[in-house]
Amino acid sequence: MTEPAKTLLEASFNPKIKSYLLWYGVLMCVVMIFTIPFIPIWLIFASYFVNKYFERLHCELTTRSLKFNKGYIFRTEKTIPLDKIQDLTFKEGPLLKAFGLSILQIETAGSSASASADLSLIGIVNASDFRDKVLDQRDVVTENTSSATSSDNSENVLEVLKDIRASLERIEKSK
Repeated sequence: MTEPAKTLLEASFNPKIKSYLLWYGVLMCVVMIFTIPFIPIWLIFASYFVNKYFERLHCELTTRSLKFNKGYIFRTEKTIPLDKIQDLTFKEGPLLKAFGLSILQIETAGSSASASADLSLIGIVNASDFRDKVLDQRDVVTENTSSATSSDNSENVLEVLKDIRASLERIEKSK
């Protein structure tokens, strides 16, 4: 039986995410011209939901996976095994830069190129350090699984060779 996964690192999120999400909503209202009258309503009610959303943001790196929780109304919980992670990408736009934030996108094996990233983390404090630690732990996990697989394969080959030798000895004795 395998040992339970241990938490190696918990990501902290920049509180500027709250302001970013409020202004992102305003920008979307402006882009869709007919929603401009709803901007005051957005600013009044969205701050409550954005605060609740921020309180529920949680991301942790364990010995075997990356776990992420978010959402207030629509909750999302995602666990990505480290050996499935293909790439971690930083993204920044003008609005993100204005708030000093970036998006860390995680792409996994089996995701199609046309689809979006499997997981997008907005506003992680020290995102480059977090990315490096995730990649380091992914390398540890993939090295352990590949060495375990190769040792299992060598044991299987050894058993087959022993069976072949025993069969040859029986054939020689029967002559």
